[in-house]
Amino acid sequence: MYSEESGEAAIVKFCVLASGSSGNAALLATENTCVLVDAGLSMRELGKRLTAIGEDPDRVFGRLDAILITHEHSDHVAGLPVLARSKRIRATIHMTHLTAPAIDWGETAPRLEPFQAGAALQIGDIEVQSFTIPHDAIDPVGFAFEAQGVRIAIATDLGYIPESVKFHLRRTDLLLLEANHDLDMLKVGPYPWAVKQRVMSRVGHLSNLVMSDYLEQDLDSATCQLVLGHLSEQNNHPAIVHMMATQALDGRGLRTRLSIASQHTPSAVFQF
Repeated sequence: MYSEESGEAAIVKFCVLASGSSGNAALLATENTCVLVDAGLSMRELGKRLTAIGEDPDRVFGRLDAILITHEHSDHVAGLPVLARSKRIRATIHMTHLTAPAIDWGETAPRLEPFQAGAALQIGDIEVQSFTIPHDAIDPVGFAFEAQGVRIAIATDLGYIPESVKFHLRRTDLLLLEANHDLDMLKVGPYPWAVKQRVMSRVGHLSNLVMSDYLEQDLDSATCQLVLGHLSEQNNHPAIVHMMATQALDGRGLRTRLSIASQHTPSAVFQF
């Protein structure tokens, strides 16, 4: 793994550019391959986030090899049609066969490479494994990436964590996992009851409690970096998430580093 003390160059970099109900995007890059996961931000906002982490947006857009989409909800695809039409970006766009028809592409046909949920993909030197997640979208998936011996998994927007998903989250060096809501805050919060029921359902979003139970019982002890994301701004608070996750990790004696992803600012650039 990359170490600032050793001064060794990073081989794999990962950054959560945004995570939440207003837009989601993450960047994964090796020395040879660059992938964007979800495109819930405008191209302009993506550029701002890239600049904030010290990257040249034109350079990143120019070397982007692929855009991978987890599902069709607007907070994951709002910026996608513009990115697909942009002459600055030559990336192929990957989403499931069932998800693709749900996107309003406008008049320009995208460079689309649909796949079957559960399929493995090879994008440059990055191996991608897709897996089905329980969420109220047409055909939602999570992703596990492997490159240069580093394994990174993304599982957000899911109502619970079935065994099939737990399998794909094993052996990760970095895991981006949802911690959407505090149950008490959600129950007394401003959402209509129908929305509250959706969020709490098995095709909704992970609560802090489900997240912490997973950390206590199932998180792979080899996971050195945990990033918790997709926090609700109305029904959760980073301090609550941090406290519950820390208690769960400490209870197992794990040295996993913890980070909370934000809707408004990019995360640290995690380097391996």
